[in-house]
Amino acid sequence: MHFFGDISNISMGFMAIAALCAGFVDAVAGGGGLIQLPALLLGLTSSPTVQVLGTNKLSSVFGTTAAAVMYRRRVTPDFRFTCAMAIPAFLGSMGGALLASHLPTHALRPIVFVLLVLVVIYTWKKPELGHVENLRHTQRRRNVIAVGSGAVIGFYDGIFGPGTGTFLMVVLVALLGFAFLTASSMAKVVNVATNLGALVIFGIHGVILWKVGLALGLANIAGGILGARMAIRGGSALVRKFFLVVTVILIFKVGIDTITHW
Repeated sequence: MHFFGDISNISMGFMAIAALCAGFVDAVAGGGGLIQLPALLLGLTSSPTVQVLGTNKLSSVFGTTAAAVMYRRRVTPDFRFTCAMAIPAFLGSMGGALLASHLPTHALRPIVFVLLVLVVIYTWKKPELGHVENLRHTQRRRNVIAVGSGAVIGFYDGIFGPGTGTFLMVVLVALLGFAFLTASSMAKVVNVATNLGALVIFGIHGVILWKVGLALGLANIAGGILGARMAIRGGSALVRKFFLVVTVILIFKVGIDTITHW
């Protein structure tokens, strides 16, 4: 009997390569789900969508955790601030995952599309954005923004997902004034929290292919480590370039999905 059930070695190899690439991209600028989730939908054609989503979260949490650890060794973000964003994100993601099968997520695509377009335009028109840290607002107000945005983005990740890392980066860089590299480090920790939150719910409901998710998680870890190393060496300038490229690709992906499901 095949170790992964009725999933062929070719399909597993395809998904593993996608998980490696996703971990790499996600570690640099977010957006790894753009690669991994479609690959799992193609490789797990006999599985229900909710099972694919649960397995995707299991794999992703390994890559984001590996990247977060790598960043932590070289970039030291504000621990209390990061927790202020991560804890509500965890709870928000649990809430989103609970409602994932009850709400029409296709209705969110046009909104996400418009938001991503605005993000690209804003980032492109401000080349100095995120190169150096220039914090805005008081500490207390930053914490309030962190709590609110963490909960909202966490909910979004649990119920839908595409662009979660992008939206975290936007809040941290454009709204709060962190440099891209520091923002990427904090975004990884928050993204670990959103993945764990959704994973708890999917696990309770028994919709995770554990063997597949763990195997792909190893590939995701390798990609996350490679991506984090490159981002640390390249600094905020490199992360900004990756961020723009990934966001543009995400716009096309969400745009096509919106038209297809119209």
